Amino acid sequence: MAGPEVLSLYNDPEQMHLLAEVGIVFLLFSLGLEFSLPKLIAMRNLVFGVGAGQMLLTTAIFAGIALLFGQSISTSIIIGGMVALSSTAIVIKQIDDAGRLNTPRSQMAVSILLFQDLAVVPFLIAIPLLAAGSEQSVGFALLMALLKGVVVVVLLLSVGRWLLPRIFNEVARTRTDELFVLTTILVALLAAGTTYAFGLSMALGAFLAGMMLSESQYRHQLEADIRPFRDILMGLFFITVGMKLELNVFIFEFHWVLLGLVVMVVLKTLVVSLSAFIAQQSKQDAWAAGMKLAQMGEFSFVIAALAAQNELISSQQSSMIISVGLLSMAITPWLINMSGKFAQWIAPNKDIEDISAEIIQSEDKDLANHVLILGFGRVGQSVARMLKLEGIEYVALDFDPVRVHESRSAGQNVMFGDVAQRDMLKSAGIANAQLALITFDHHDKALRVVNAITDLRPGLPVVVRTRKDYLSDDFYSAGASQVVPEMQEGSLMLVSQVLHYAGVPMSRILKRVRNERKKGYQHMHGFFPGETTEISYGTKDKLEFIHAVSISNGAFAVNKTIKELDIERRKVRVTGLRRNNKEIEDPNADTLIFANDVLVISGKPRRVERIEHFLLYGK
Repeated sequence: MAGPEVLSLYNDPEQMHLLAEVGIVFLLFSLGLEFSLPKLIAMRNLVFGVGAGQMLLTTAIFAGIALLFGQSISTSIIIGGMVALSSTAIVIKQIDDAGRLNTPRSQMAVSILLFQDLAVVPFLIAIPLLAAGSEQSVGFALLMALLKGVVVVVLLLSVGRWLLPRIFNEVARTRTDELFVLTTILVALLAAGTTYAFGLSMALGAFLAGMMLSESQYRHQLEADIRPFRDILMGLFFITVGMKLELNVFIFEFHWVLLGLVVMVVLKTLVVSLSAFIAQQSKQDAWAAGMKLAQMGEFSFVIAALAAQNELISSQQSSMIISVGLLSMAITPWLINMSGKFAQWIAPNKDIEDISAEIIQSEDKDLANHVLILGFGRVGQSVARMLKLEGIEYVALDFDPVRVHESRSAGQNVMFGDVAQRDMLKSAGIANAQLALITFDHHDKALRVVNAITDLRPGLPVVVRTRKDYLSDDFYSAGASQVVPEMQEGSLMLVSQVLHYAGVPMSRILKRVRNERKKGYQHMHGFFPGETTEISYGTKDKLEFIHAVSISNGAFAVNKTIKELDIERRKVRVTGLRRNNKEIEDPNADTLIFANDVLVISGKPRRVERIEHFLLYGK
């Protein structure tokens, strides 16, 4: 709709397409975070075996078809190369969203896509030289491109191994969220720009940068930071892809477009499967990966545009190929969703969903039925030690880089990240956790975390630690299961010890403790003011003074009940009543006040002053 065929909202769609390619850069950076160098080396047979086999066989088959239709050798090779490429953006996005990036068939698909990204470079170099008719220049240019590729890969791997971790250590120490996000974006773009300057794919540089950071403690936070930018720019990228569709060709040549789509999907699925069979991969995984990669790729459009510009293919041929490619991209989500059932039908074996489930479970075996500790300070570490003694698994999240580094070095299961970010909660396995514990004393942030948890995992028990209990209602309203006020609980434990040594039976102590918690720690609030009150407690705490009001003869409160005086409505509590030097326990609303009684009230200073004036003078 936005393209030149309908509304023509943009005069130069190619400029927008360049911006939108940054979405692919961020996508490959995220993909790199899922890989490590040892993991990539372990996958070399897939990348250079299955990947190279798929690229060469598909290019040869479709080049042969083009030759049968009377095309020249150069044109046929270019057409074969365009069809051989698959969509990195769509495939990785789909399998990542489905949570199946770590399955063998998805790893096979990713390996083939990585090799295809490398294979784009020779085509981009060769097309202008083929147009000039210099075959010797083609070989020399490809050799130079290979040398440049080796240099830039070694450069990026070195920088990523030695420099990037130190940079992110320093940035993380600043505790500034915005700086961490900006550094992440800058690193991804610089890596992409470096490979682009050497004539290679921008996506390759971003992938290498992500891969070098995949073993760092910041991996999950990096992925969470880059995700919003990636998703927005990926959306823009697909808009620019759609803008390339020429409606007149698509409509009037639809029968040929549809035929080309069917032939391409069938042959590419067969070729990927054959390449995997040759590499001795699982038949079922091979068929599933083949169906995932049956579409045409975004780089096919780049090659088509360059080939048309150099007059190696006609504009009509370019439009036909783009139409087939766009239609194949449109059905890719369906192909990916159906790939498992298709593979099971072609090569019956163990149920495909069970296989995927087993793999995912094995990847996340430490993230099931665990306790999620949000904040790994004094309280979080104490809880973790007790859990370890009971053999209960836990995963902790903390934003202090030094603490995370020290904890991880000691073998603790701690991740670096912002606990308020939903992606970090997902990475910590909130979907499989049995309990979430918030240990830090920051009310607003803790409240955001409770809201995020209840949205992501309704019904998950959430325990919140806070220093005082006066904001507990906020947490309970947000969905917290239990709020533990540290100061009141500390006092309660101290009192229980005192009562125990004073000879009070343990059963009565436990009953007192339960009642105190049930009634909101009513005996743990309020204090008699002294000279150091303001200095000790400050003005931001919940100041509750306890004050004794002597009811004199002729006072307004004489011969009235507590209910009639409506003291509670004035946000002041009656905590005690003394009469004839004796304590009256638990005065209630119907208790009558006499002259010379001493009424003990608790509340904030100004409210206490106002209620005293009211009790004595009635106003």
